[in-house]
Amino acid sequence: MTRPAHVTVIGDALIDELRDPRGAREFVGGAALNVAVGLALLGEQVTLVAMLGDDEPATRIRSYLRDFGVRIVESPSEHGTSRAVSDRTDGEPRYEFNEAAQRRRIRFDDATRAAIDEADLVVVSCFPFDDAEQAAELRAAIARPGERLAIDGNPRAGMLRDREVFLANFTDAARDALLVKVGDEDADLLLGAPLADFVERLRASPATAAPSDAAAPRSPAVLATAGRDGATLVDGTDEVHAGIVELPGAVVDTMGAGDATLSAVVHHLAVHGVPSDVSGWSAALESAMGIAAATVRHEGALLRVPTHQSEGGS
Repeated sequence: MTRPAHVTVIGDALIDELRDPRGAREFVGGAALNVAVGLALLGEQVTLVAMLGDDEPATRIRSYLRDFGVRIVESPSEHGTSRAVSDRTDGEPRYEFNEAAQRRRIRFDDATRAAIDEADLVVVSCFPFDDAEQAAELRAAIARPGERLAIDGNPRAGMLRDREVFLANFTDAARDALLVKVGDEDADLLLGAPLADFVERLRASPATAAPSDAAAPRSPAVLATAGRDGATLVDGTDEVHAGIVELPGAVVDTMGAGDATLSAVVHHLAVHGVPSDVSGWSAALESAMGIAAATVRHEGALLRVPTHQSEGGS
């Protein structure tokens, strides 16, 4: 594309409160918000559809999005703005979510549907798939998902009300998508199984059946992230793997690694289209892993680009 892609991201926006031995600090965050801002930093024209309350944290989130040129389409929240607390005071992080985060909902009104309809690409992250009504509204709102939908379930134990319902609705939505991202922690939480099993589950059956005179539906490309073991992209018979990229400086905060990886792959699709072979997917994944490596060398989840890698050339 010669112009920036129009990308609409649907999901969560919240305040991340980080507690560790140094004290407590707050960041504007949320998986969907991180992806939206990351895509804007990479040069795309981005709209975020997310729930906000009528309170001071929402004002901070709006200001943050304006700073990065991300348009917000708000769904109202009677419980205020979502908040996630990450407590790392004794090493291993523990997460808690307030009532707003646990009861998150997207309102599929005219403004939301217009933002979806005008988008070249739609990204869904940290969506309440354990709400059957919300899952049905999402699927009904996105035309041609196999051409433009990227989806990341991003389940969180503290927000998960019904694991089986979430798994079923996420799997159904993902099979119709162009790209689906899953992580090793997602596989453990939703399936109690290795990541490879989750990937196979997503690819086991085709998307919505095509008419007899149409081409057979394709399975989604799957971006599987495994922390220190890197990431793998699987599309049809093509499979590529990329390990962790070594950059100068220590790893400071891994919180935004997965969101940065997804942002970078979606950006590659926006710029170059869907890769047709292994070399294309390799380029997308290698660029994404470099961006993730730069991101984790800073506190917070704001996407960073390695100094040797330009935003427009991933």
